[in-house]
Amino acid sequence: MPGLLGKKIGMTSVFSADGKNLPCTVIEAGPCVVTQIKTVEKDGYQALQVGFQEKTEKHTNKAEAGHFKAAGVAPQRHLVEFKEFETKFNLGDVITVELFETDSFVDVVGTSKGKGFQGVVKRHGFAGVGQSTHGQHNRLRAPGSLGASSFPSRVFKGMRMGGHMGDEQVTVQNLQILKVIPEHNLLLVKGSVPGAKNSIVIINK
Repeated sequence: MPGLLGKKIGMTSVFSADGKNLPCTVIEAGPCVVTQIKTVEKDGYQALQVGFQEKTEKHTNKAEAGHFKAAGVAPQRHLVEFKEFETKFNLGDVITVELFETDSFVDVVGTSKGKGFQGVVKRHGFAGVGQSTHGQHNRLRAPGSLGASSFPSRVFKGMRMGGHMGDEQVTVQNLQILKVIPEHNLLLVKGSVPGAKNSIVIINK
């Protein structure tokens, strides 16, 4: 599906036409430049590779420099592929936030905030074992039994335990676009979007 790369600016709220105060996320969507056109004959599928945020040649390796030189564009910091664009684009064309329309819906892909090593209560929503008194000591937030001891004498794969939480790709679907501000490349999306401020997100139409 077609879309754009963007940067999460932060959250705010706006008033709707009927006076409701709606929480929304401000995203700087594009402008993105077309860096490669994938075709069925050459690559086996159709897609557009687009780049976001220019970077200096000093921070571009030779392989990337040759790729961007062939496209006739400046080196780009972030690259991603999109499929099924209705409009035909050429190498070097710029795609702006005008791709989206107010009151339409988008899917936003981002990287969630990292929370480090967390226990089962925070990571998986465990309620805790038993009461906090009568000799429980410090086992209230413990995970409890991990399985039978005699058979199969091992812990099953996928057992919910403590571990690294966050810092993973998250997709939030069907977010309503409240407003498009083309002069500043901004998109106001209803609700929250995964990731910290200034993190890169993918907006799918």
